[in-house]
Amino acid sequence: MTPTGRLIATAIGTDLEMTREFKAPIEDVWASITEPERTARWFAHWSGDGRPGATVRLTLVHEEGSPESDLTILACEPPHRLEVETVDEYGRWHLEARLAEAGGVTALTFLHHLDPETEVASTGPGWEYYLDRLAASIGGTPVPDFDDYYPAQRAYYEGLTAG
Repeated sequence: MTPTGRLIATAIGTDLEMTREFKAPIEDVWASITEPERTARWFAHWSGDGRPGATVRLTLVHEEGSPESDLTILACEPPHRLEVETVDEYGRWHLEARLAEAGGVTALTFLHHLDPETEVASTGPGWEYYLDRLAASIGGTPVPDFDDYYPAQRAYYEGLTAG
């Protein structure tokens, strides 16, 4: 698997950015990142009141032990933008998804607004894996194996610098 992430310097820190394109309508991709039954196919199931300002309960269904955490919905602008935040034993996860459709192709730009202590060398391969799981769930293709991402992509992410 070829890593796609890049670091972007922002006014308040650094973002890890990845993009995926889907031959699917924007509404389908939006449903895949917002509906609990669909998010469970590739990342996590969630329960609660999914509206801006609300906190939902997130269960990582593809991780050992199915860890849970609270996830706050910071912004939800269907079908173009979702911004969320959670805190767990690994740190603060401030995430954003931006969607745009053109010519029957939906582009998803994924942003992890990094905290200074976030270890990109392990976080980057993890998001690559999950975004490829998303692609597999939308496209009906085989689910990737995490061993193809980590530690294989670690060196790539260790070498990134914000531009």
